[in-house]
Amino acid sequence: MKQLKRRLFEIIQLGYKEDRLSCACDYLIVLAIIANLTVLVINTFEISEKIQIYLDTIEAATVVIFVVEYILRIITADLLYPDRGPVRSRLRFIFSLEGMIDLLALLPYFFLMLPAGIVAFRILRVFRVFRLFRINAQYDAFNVVLDVLRDKKEQIFSSVVLIFILMLASSVAIYSLEHEAQPEAFSNAFSGMWWSVSTLLTVGYGDIYPITIAGRIFTIITAFLGVGMVAIPTGIISAGFVERYTRLKSMKGEAAGDDMRFIMITLEPDHPWVGEEIKDVTLPPEIMIATVIRDGQIIIPKGDTLLVSEDHVVLGALEYQDEVGIHIREIPIIDGHAWRGKKIRDLDIPRDTVIVSVIRHGKPLIPRGETTIHAEDLVTVCEKV
Repeated sequence: MKQLKRRLFEIIQLGYKEDRLSCACDYLIVLAIIANLTVLVINTFEISEKIQIYLDTIEAATVVIFVVEYILRIITADLLYPDRGPVRSRLRFIFSLEGMIDLLALLPYFFLMLPAGIVAFRILRVFRVFRLFRINAQYDAFNVVLDVLRDKKEQIFSSVVLIFILMLASSVAIYSLEHEAQPEAFSNAFSGMWWSVSTLLTVGYGDIYPITIAGRIFTIITAFLGVGMVAIPTGIISAGFVERYTRLKSMKGEAAGDDMRFIMITLEPDHPWVGEEIKDVTLPPEIMIATVIRDGQIIIPKGDTLLVSEDHVVLGALEYQDEVGIHIREIPIIDGHAWRGKKIRDLDIPRDTVIVSVIRHGKPLIPRGETTIHAEDLVTVCEKV
């Protein structure tokens, strides 16, 4: 049952290209969302009852898919949040942003099955548009928007506060300039807020506008300030998109691979470093002991720090640079990976690529031709680029 649950979790999560079943599940969900929203749009037109029957069938089928997916996500929530208990992990998913979007996308269908006279529930049709966010959840590229907003939240918040301050100040100022000439349009300080919003955000509805010379001059100044203030968050978000896409573009390869700068080794009882002080450990000049993890506690390494059995020693090294162009990276082997279950000699890899190590359950293995790659292995490859 645990293996089945793990497999269900892998299928309903974002699929890797090696896992065809998981990718097929992603495509199915996206097609169901598109079909459901298409039905929503078509239902706004006057259509015959014959066509309506087909539309209702399509909608019911897509809702069944959404319900099944939602239930499976609740069942496998403890794998999504492994640091929480079975109950807390499921509550965490239900009340998360993704869980709430799933729920809001489902509720309208069941509420609209109530008698048509209950007009109050018709507003729930609007929530069906939340299914668009489910498409966003199926593609990491769309999640760049949320990542950028999250990374730049402090700068965006500061710029929004400046815009709000300018809106309030300009509202008070335009009231002082236009109240006597237009007592009905600018009856108090906050009555100019609508004018301030339309001017600073360059909307210009024209329903409230100044008629005095001083008011018009102030409006010109406010409009110029508005262009500059609105450009601030726009520039912040644009710069964030450039940074994020540049970072994504630099990540290439069959699986997620990182340049090796740190490596962790576990000291077995017979390891030559056991019982030695750090100052007595012989290391190349480019390598240093970055930290020592002992019983889950991080120890800052000092010269007199004594290394003991079962210590996890993190070694740091300078990034490798050469003129030949050698790239070293670590490839995690996940379920469904093309290398899983194959022997090293049977792998279809370029001649300039060499597997230098295989880490299994935290222990390094010397790769040989008959070594079989297992799931959860961490394979280190050296390749000429």
